[in-house]
Amino acid sequence: MINISKPVIGKEEIDAVERVLRSGMIVQGPVTEKLEKSFSKYCKTKYAVAFNSGTAAIHAGLYAIGIKAGDEVITTPFTFVATANPILMQGAKIVFADIKEDDFNIDPKEVEKKITKKTKAIIPVDLYGQVYDHKAIRKIAKKYKLKVLEDACQAVGAISDKKKAGNFGGVAAFSLYATKNIMSGEGGLITTNDEKIYEKCKMFRHHGQSEKTRYEYADLGYNYRITDIASSIALVQLRKIDKLNAKRISNAKKLSIGLQNIEGIVLPKIKAGDRHVFHQYTIRVTKDFGLSRDQLLKKLKEKKINCGIYYPKPLHLHRHFKEMGYKRGDFPVAEQMSKEVLSLPVHPSLKISEISYIIKTIKDIANE
Repeated sequence: MINISKPVIGKEEIDAVERVLRSGMIVQGPVTEKLEKSFSKYCKTKYAVAFNSGTAAIHAGLYAIGIKAGDEVITTPFTFVATANPILMQGAKIVFADIKEDDFNIDPKEVEKKITKKTKAIIPVDLYGQVYDHKAIRKIAKKYKLKVLEDACQAVGAISDKKKAGNFGGVAAFSLYATKNIMSGEGGLITTNDEKIYEKCKMFRHHGQSEKTRYEYADLGYNYRITDIASSIALVQLRKIDKLNAKRISNAKKLSIGLQNIEGIVLPKIKAGDRHVFHQYTIRVTKDFGLSRDQLLKKLKEKKINCGIYYPKPLHLHRHFKEMGYKRGDFPVAEQMSKEVLSLPVHPSLKISEISYIIKTIKDIANE
């Protein structure tokens, strides 16, 4: 079976974990601090704070920019639920805005339509590894005096306008989940250039207490700390990130060359001047293909090619969001994309022979 994802774990990661275990300092400590400094340096931001998940990073980011009960936060319905749930965790209201077909990211025109007097922030997502339309969103945010939290969980190393993901909002969140471009099993980070946001995030992950003054609690906080065990893995992975991303980009290029001109298959589009880091290589299977997306998926699995659907149902059609009044038809582009998207293997461990097999198999199915 050709896997949809495969973590790259080598001797360096294993040795790093062993060093932490032997050190006796296995909770958040000096290795985490080194990860934070290295990550902020990589992203070219002033600060980074590590967490035990990307979800925790988003939650902390929302807290740090001042989101509270009664506020409205605009985000996309076409994303993993961890983008949206932290809004509810802060007691705020989720307001969804539809996406664009070309990059699957939130549509700035739809965002502006959703702004009210209660709107306080926007969470755009760098979906699949490509930075959202940050220029348009920044313009809207400035016009209406809104905060922007960039969900960069799938996009470490992505570039737009010569800046890396993590620089396109007042705060950005990353995930270190096992399938991401770099990972620690579970983990996350925020990046920011704002010292106040940085300090608030550190406090939030540690039960609301300053890391400078123990047992003094300034506000409600959570146990969102990462361990040095996880940080040691992420630190090794960070040293490999450009190499790992380059392999993903190369694999994606091979797939696009091999799959071009197949009727009914829409290939990923990369915005001019951007670096898409292909956390997922996502095609669209339209009605012109002759088979539905689900029929193609079934045939590929029969041929031992494991693919993924990210995401089979937009968030607004899940129960706890539907209870807010959302219904089918509210976001037609997201709903249509959920019926068409199919992610093919693109991870760095893919062999050229496996890429060739994926291409040949899809061509053969198209010609049946």
